[in-house]
Amino acid sequence: MMKENEKIRGGALLAQALHEKGITRVFTLSGGFCNPALEGLAERGIAIINCPHEQVAGHLADGYTRITRQPAVCLVGPEGFANAVPAMMEAWGERSPVMFITGSSTLKRQGSGGFKEIDDVAIAAPLTKYSASITDGSRIREFVDRAYKTALSGYPGPVHLSVPVDIMFSSFPPDAQLDERPYLHAPQPAPRAWPDPDDLQAVLTALKKSERPVLIAGHGVWWSGAETKLEQTGATLGIPVFNIPYHQKLLPETSEVYMGLADIHQYDPAATALKEADAAIMVGGRLDNQMNFGNPPLFPASCELICVNGSAEETELNRAADRVLLSDPGAFFDALLDLPASGAWQKRGDWMERQRAQRGEWVTRTLAQMAQDATPGQGAHPLQLALDVQSAMGADDWLVIDGGNTHFWSEIAVNIAGRQGQKLAGILHPGAFSMLGVGVSFALAAKLRHPDSHAVVISGDGAFLSGGLSIEAAFQEDAPITVVIDNNGGLTTISQQQERLFASGGHVATDFRDIPFHTLFEGLGGYGERVQDPQEIAPAVRRAMASGRTACVNVRTRGVISPIVAAVTHKRDKASIE
Repeated sequence: MMKENEKIRGGALLAQALHEKGITRVFTLSGGFCNPALEGLAERGIAIINCPHEQVAGHLADGYTRITRQPAVCLVGPEGFANAVPAMMEAWGERSPVMFITGSSTLKRQGSGGFKEIDDVAIAAPLTKYSASITDGSRIREFVDRAYKTALSGYPGPVHLSVPVDIMFSSFPPDAQLDERPYLHAPQPAPRAWPDPDDLQAVLTALKKSERPVLIAGHGVWWSGAETKLEQTGATLGIPVFNIPYHQKLLPETSEVYMGLADIHQYDPAATALKEADAAIMVGGRLDNQMNFGNPPLFPASCELICVNGSAEETELNRAADRVLLSDPGAFFDALLDLPASGAWQKRGDWMERQRAQRGEWVTRTLAQMAQDATPGQGAHPLQLALDVQSAMGADDWLVIDGGNTHFWSEIAVNIAGRQGQKLAGILHPGAFSMLGVGVSFALAAKLRHPDSHAVVISGDGAFLSGGLSIEAAFQEDAPITVVIDNNGGLTTISQQQERLFASGGHVATDFRDIPFHTLFEGLGGYGERVQDPQEIAPAVRRAMASGRTACVNVRTRGVISPIVAAVTHKRDKASIE
């Protein structure tokens, strides 16, 4: 029991403030700057995950946040902050509300060249919604409260707090600021934006006139928790649903209303659908490069483009839309679901059936092309690899995708497998920045959250070399995951671009040796298996999952060019992904 007038260190007060917000997991690489906070976190029973690198800690916090939709914490020291910046960027791309908390040089001597002094607040500012240094230890609760609420409000995103070492180690009253508002420090639901009635009516009027509408959903739907309403809207109104590439998967691929990615290369029926559509309603997304900035040919002039976003920040990014509506995605879907009862909507059943038929034809066509491309003895086709991995998984299991060529082919495989009835608990992959090396961390995050499920990552060899050190955390936490390496001997997406760009037709600085990844896992105490015969992929994955150990299935594949790379590198003067 604490004595009257007793004080606690700033780090302990920080831990107390995080505990009050319901933080359950902190990912860290321990450093002396953060020791008081680590002690305080341990005393409050908050799980602390020891990571082999600060970037790993950031990716783990990001993955855990994406799954739970509640902030997790990445806690590192000053030099660790620099290592965590790539993870901060990846979280920013997916607008994942991670709390990055970093120890920093002494506030007392700020600007005088203190030990490990860097301007972390300024560096983090472009990659976060809020970046600040705690300048007064008695205000720690205020800073945590502001950061937490900012992370979740409006358009969510990562936040950063810098805690100077003298504040971390100095002592303050444990009840500091409890006599000030806000008196309630427990986590509260984030405020939601409800649509202006006139603006909403204008959008509904335009939609009711459409005969061939499509819904395109982005990560804003996920962060608002509205994916169930999205599916209900598609089914009730007969509107096909597409997913913005690279962003959080919203509907199971087995859903009757889900078609695939709104990507004319990885899912070419999307091109036909958007060409024929007379209205496209994008909810919770941005008209960025993935959406061709709202322009033809992705969105032809004959298609009315409507953007619905839950924050003013998002609507400002969608200035190119024909109509913009500020509304929480869930509130917008509620308005759409009310249309049939009002007699103002007739279900677009024929339009939906046409999209389903085109999806089925695409599956048949793609599988036939894969069979035609089969080359015995030359390694597995990356599409076959991804299909076989999924066939070994169950409905409670989590799939993670990581890589370049691996990512593209695996996205196609996920759609095909879903159309054929494959059910998975969830799918994770890099966000808008398409960062290599997140896969193992994301799979571990899924395993930590769902310990009774299998977590399987399909990783390119280059992606594993970028982030494979994170595998030690899986051993450390006794949280076995399965890593399937798409081992094609290089950075295939880049070499394919180079071969179409370089006058010589060759490639440089993209090749790897034939790395025995499976033996690395064996040396760490895990399970390893090398697969040369494509027919052994699924059995090997089953053996790996059944081993009960962190496992690697190292599959020899060949670098088949994906549709998206083929499409954007068909001319020598445009041999890059734009």
